[in-house]
Amino acid sequence: MTSTTTDKLTEKLKGKTALVTGASSGLGADFSRQLAAAGCNLILVARRKERLEGVRDEISAAHNVTIDLITMDLLTKDAARSLYDEVKSWDRQVDVLINNAGYGLFGWFFKLDWQKQMDMLQLDMIVPTELTRLFAADMVERGFGYVLFVSSVAGYVATPSYAAYAGAKSYALLLGEALNFELRRTGVGVTVLSPGITRTEFLEVSGQRPTLYQRLFAMASPRVARVGLKAMLARRASVIPGFWNSLLIISTRIMPRRWQKWVAYGLMWNRQLRQ
Repeated sequence: MTSTTTDKLTEKLKGKTALVTGASSGLGADFSRQLAAAGCNLILVARRKERLEGVRDEISAAHNVTIDLITMDLLTKDAARSLYDEVKSWDRQVDVLINNAGYGLFGWFFKLDWQKQMDMLQLDMIVPTELTRLFAADMVERGFGYVLFVSSVAGYVATPSYAAYAGAKSYALLLGEALNFELRRTGVGVTVLSPGITRTEFLEVSGQRPTLYQRLFAMASPRVARVGLKAMLARRASVIPGFWNSLLIISTRIMPRRWQKWVAYGLMWNRQLRQ
């Protein structure tokens, strides 16, 4: 992270508390590292206890901030409310909410396991919506706070082979942009970060072997996290990290809508779709 970006983060976030979901790896871990570097205390949430403890130990060794862990599967019943209630029971104030937890599933819609798709939709849409409703209400009452949704460039374009995932990320994009407008005079900023392919565990979890496009244009996770946090502090409604990702979305927006899905399909296609 550049010194200028770190200074801006520190200026606004030092001594504040951020809650990060999906914090045990990938973007979640990088958000946590960069927030801690700015002096922000952390509440890290994930289901993998050992991985979460590893992130905590790494950050604790480098930064003098308070780090609390909540090991929780956000797919369990009433998980969002349980998480909120637990944090409230500590008498802790959440100033920054990073809605990062989520995943995608690659393949034809009717061939993918339905339970896995329902779980994905729950984690990608319902959980961040409820967490935002709970934590942002407190932020509005205090007149200060930030919420960051992690969407995807897939949220801008119908994407065959990631049909339900693209729909879920489109929901996150539109919800976040609408909330940015609704809360514009409350002191609470809502921002949507829409990365393209990022060097995380996403493809491994989704079940897709990387395409040539993905290998060539994958962005480093720390860089994506940095772009997201910078946009969040500026209270921007949404941001697409990376020149090529931005160019891709601009180009699809000016082409006929019926062509957009063909472009998305071509970028995602590999031999797995023949099975």
